Amino acid sequence: MVEFSVVLPAHDEAKRLEKAVRAARRVLKGTSFEVLIAEDGSADGTADVGRKLAKRFSNVRCFSFKGRLGRGRALAQAFFKSKGKFVGYMDVDLATDPEALRRVLPALVFADVVVGSRYVKESRASRSFTRDVFSKVYNAWVRLWLGSRVSDHQCGFKFFKKNVGLRLCAKAKANHWFWDTEVLVWAQRLKLNVVEVPVAWREKEEGSKVNLFRDAWRMGSDVVGLWWRLRS
Repeated sequence: MVEFSVVLPAHDEAKRLEKAVRAARRVLKGTSFEVLIAEDGSADGTADVGRKLAKRFSNVRCFSFKGRLGRGRALAQAFFKSKGKFVGYMDVDLATDPEALRRVLPALVFADVVVGSRYVKESRASRSFTRDVFSKVYNAWVRLWLGSRVSDHQCGFKFFKKNVGLRLCAKAKANHWFWDTEVLVWAQRLKLNVVEVPVAWREKEEGSKVNLFRDAWRMGSDVVGLWWRLRS
C-alpha cells in the first residue's frame, strides 16, 4: 500500500520531466509514496523520458495516452490508476516549490482537499505585473459568479483524499486549464473541507503552455458556462 500518489501531468515536457521527478522524490523521501507521470500525447519524446525514469526508480510509474486527452482527463486517468490513500498533482515546471509537499500530508489528515495558494498568509509569489493582475481578476470573477471561497483556483498544486479526488473527477467537465477551478467549485458545493496552504511560487517563462490573453478569455467564458449549468 502507498500513502501518497503525486501525479505529474506532462505534455511536451521532455526537458523538464526528470528534474520534476527527482524533486518530488527528494522532498517525499522517508514517506510511503509514488510518482505517476501522466504523459498526454506528447510529440517531443516525453513518453520515452517517462518510461526511462520508471525503469530507473521503483516508485515511479509512467502512463502514456494515445492522442491528446487534455489536462483534466489525463489527471483523472492517473488518479484512477494511483495506489495511494491520498492523490494529487503538481506542475512539471516546478513553478510551485516542491517543498510545499511537506505541508500536504499533515493537512490531509483532516481536510478533503488541499490547495496550494499564492494568496494566503506566508505564501510568496513572484510574477509579472500583467499576470498578477489577470490572476487576481480571474479569482475575483470566480468568487463573484460561482460563490467560491477559495483565494487561488489556478495554482497547479492540489491534493485530495483519493475517494474525493475520483468523485470530483467524475463531476468536472472541463478538460484544460479550467479543470483546476471546476473541481474546487464542485468540492465546495458538495460541502467538502477545502484547505489552502501557502506555497512559494515563481513564474516560469521558458516552456510555458499558457497563452495569457487567449486562455483568460476562454476561462472567463468557462466561468459563465459553469454558472449557467449549475443554475440549470
